[in-house]
Amino acid sequence: MPLEVQFNLKQDPLYIKYLREHNIWYKRLIRDPSSFKQFKEEMRAAYQLRPSDKFNKMVDTLNVISNLLSSMV
Repeated sequence: MPLEVQFNLKQDPLYIKYLREHNIWYKRLIRDPSSFKQFKEEMRAAYQLRPSDKFNKMVDTLNVISNLLSSMV
């Protein structure tokens, strides 16, 4: 695996965790190091780390809080 890809993987422990869970990416990254962006996007989608996922979590939390407050009143 190219050194650049190895350095990128070691930047974030979630990259390594996802790589271990989905080991097909070893082969893909060795054969095509430029597919790291695709790997990164797939990992973010799997662990719900995209900005839209964070926003949805925040909205869900606010809905729960508002439901709790409305049920108390």
